[in-house]
Amino acid sequence: MTAADVLWLDPDTVQLRQPKSSHWEAPFLFLLFGRDRAILFDTGATRDERVFPLRGTVDHLIETWLRKHPARVSRPYELVVAHTHAHGDHIAGDALLAARQGAVVVGTTPAEVIAFFGFPSWPDAVVPFDLGGRVIDVIGAPGHEPSAVVFYDAVTRILFTGDTVCPGNLYVRDRAQFAQTIDRLIRFRDATKPRIKHVLGAHVEMSKKPGVDYPPGTVDQPDEAPLALPPSILDEVREALTVVDKHGRPKRRVVRDRFIVVDDPR
Repeated sequence: MTAADVLWLDPDTVQLRQPKSSHWEAPFLFLLFGRDRAILFDTGATRDERVFPLRGTVDHLIETWLRKHPARVSRPYELVVAHTHAHGDHIAGDALLAARQGAVVVGTTPAEVIAFFGFPSWPDAVVPFDLGGRVIDVIGAPGHEPSAVVFYDAVTRILFTGDTVCPGNLYVRDRAQFAQTIDRLIRFRDATKPRIKHVLGAHVEMSKKPGVDYPPGTVDQPDEAPLALPPSILDEVREALTVVDKHGRPKRRVVRDRFIVVDDPR
């Protein structure tokens, strides 16, 4: 069994990473606590608790937080399991948490995401989701995957972007939707006060050497880039989407220092 890499970003926010030894994708997950409920962004790339003890890790983290905040908690304490998008390396562990008492697992189709969070219009609306004294903004973000969303937490001032923006390969499955999503995130960023501090995606695939990534399947990444990106990265992604080839068509692969845009319309 390989334990998760756990980092408390603050007393109410946890960053987890599935170890490379359990799956080469090594996605990052995030657990945020509020008075009434916690929310988990993504469940990783395996459903085998023996390989990656997601359920045990989440249970321990919740128990730890509840012991420290007994007076702040509404009981029963709920866990909402949400997703940045529906690809397998982000939803594989859903079954491990679905049977947990008090857990609510959000569906993975666009219709289920829209219904759960109450989007009045998709994907243009930004909808609040209250954890109890901590409101998370949910932003529609299709383009990499049809049901993708981005989460913003005003407490930490972190924009959680999944695979839409991360230090890695940004796979664009629907170019028009992806560009609209980046435009939407830029508008949100520019309207948000105080300003967003960090953009945290779900993978690190870039090395510290500008423009150099680790090939898919790489397990050992000794010189990987940091996960956190500045909010200005959104402008860089948007610019990369405008690059064309000699025929005037969008270039299929655009390399930048901290990410690579890959046209992947599967």
